[in-house]
Amino acid sequence: MHERRIPEWLRHAPAPGVKGFATLAGCEAVARGILISVMPLAMLDTLGSAKSVSEAYFIVGLLSMIAGFLVPWLNRFVPRRWLYTGAALTFFAGAGIGAISPDLIVVTLALTTVAVATLFVCFNAYVLDYIERVELGRSETLRMFYSAAGWTVGPVAGVYLMDWWRPAPFLISGVAILGMMATFLYLRLGNGKLIQKAKRPATNPIAYLGRFAAQPRLVAGWLFAVIRSCGWWVYVVYLPIFAVNAGLSEQLGGVMLSMTNGLLFITPLMLRWMQGRSVRQSVRTGFLGAGVLSVAAFALAGWPVAAVVALASVSFFLILLDVCGGLPFLMAVKPSERTEMSAVYSSFRDVSGILTPGAAWLLLLAAPLSSIFALSGGALLAAWMLAGRMHPRLGLRRVRVPVPEPAPVIEMPFVTTREGDV
Repeated sequence: MHERRIPEWLRHAPAPGVKGFATLAGCEAVARGILISVMPLAMLDTLGSAKSVSEAYFIVGLLSMIAGFLVPWLNRFVPRRWLYTGAALTFFAGAGIGAISPDLIVVTLALTTVAVATLFVCFNAYVLDYIERVELGRSETLRMFYSAAGWTVGPVAGVYLMDWWRPAPFLISGVAILGMMATFLYLRLGNGKLIQKAKRPATNPIAYLGRFAAQPRLVAGWLFAVIRSCGWWVYVVYLPIFAVNAGLSEQLGGVMLSMTNGLLFITPLMLRWMQGRSVRQSVRTGFLGAGVLSVAAFALAGWPVAAVVALASVSFFLILLDVCGGLPFLMAVKPSERTEMSAVYSSFRDVSGILTPGAAWLLLLAAPLSSIFALSGGALLAAWMLAGRMHPRLGLRRVRVPVPEPAPVIEMPFVTTREGDV
C-alpha cells in the first residue's frame, strides 16, 4: 500500500520573495493597464465634456486619498489579508459594473481607484515585511519588469478591444485581478511579520501624519514620489492634447504610451547600472534628465515633432525614477510604522492627481499649453536639487572592514636590571 504524501506546497507555505511580489504586481499591471486608455474615453462618452471628466477625476482623487489614509485605521479592526482581498474584490466589482452598465462608468472609476489605493498600501507594507533592505532595489526592478507586458500591451489593446466589443477590456481586467488574488492566497502572506500583540493602541491617522512630518527623510521621499507622478500625469494626459492641438494624430498619445511602457523591459539593465551607484546618484540622474528634457519640450513647442520626441525621452528618465525614486522613502521607514507610513506614501498618487490638473488649469488661464511642460520641468529640477541633500552612500552595501586581532602577549621571564642598564 502506497503512502499518500501531502504536496510540499500544501504542507509549507512558500517563502514570500522578490518573484512572488513581482508576480502580484504583474497581474495588477494587466488589470490596470488595459483600462488606463479606456476609462477617459468611456467617461467622455458618458459625461459628454472634458470639463465633466476633469471634475469626476478630481472628486474620485479626493475619495481615493481619504481611503488610503484610512487603511491603517481599518487595519486595527480588519486583518491586512482581508483588506487586500477585499480591495481586489472591490476592483473586480468595479470592472464588472463597467462591463455591464456604461452609464455607471463613474462608479467604476471610484471603485477601481479606491481599490488600487488600498492595494498599494497593503502591498508596500508586505514588501517592507518580507524583503530585506538591501534587496529593495532588486525588488522594485523585478516588479517593473513583470509589469512591463501589462503596461505595454494594455493601453493599445484596451482601445481596440473596446471598439470591437465594449465589455471586453473590463472583463479581461476582472480576470487579471482575480489572478492577482489567487497569487496572493497562494503566497499566504497573512497579516505580515508583525504578529506580536501591540503594547500600545494604534494611533489615529492624524497622529501618524504628525510623525511623518517630523521626519525630513520621509517628507523628501514622499515629495520625490509626488513630483515623479506629476511628471507622468503631464506625459499621459497633456501630451495627447498637445499633439491634437498641433495637428498630429489623435492616436499618437496611446501609441506613445504603449511604446514608453515597453521600456519597462530594460529595467534589469537599469538595475545593473544602479548597482554600482548610490541611490542619491541614481535619483538625481533621473530627475535631471527628465527636468532638462521637459524644459526642452517647452522650448521646442513651435516644432511639434521635436517637442514630442523630447517628451518621449522624458519617459525614459521617469521609468528610471519608477525603479529608484521610491527607495529614499522605503529605506527611511521605521519597522514599527510600516503600515501607517505606507498609507502616507500611497497618497502621492492622489496628491499628484489633484495637484497636476489644478496647476495646469490655473496656468492655462494666461499661458499656452506648452507652458505645462516648463512647469513640470521646473518641478523635476527642484527635486534634483533636493535629492542632492541625501546621504552620498545611501543604498550601497556596507563593506565590513576586518578588524585586526590584537597581537598575542608574550610573557617574558622576570628580569632584574642593574642600575645604568638601558
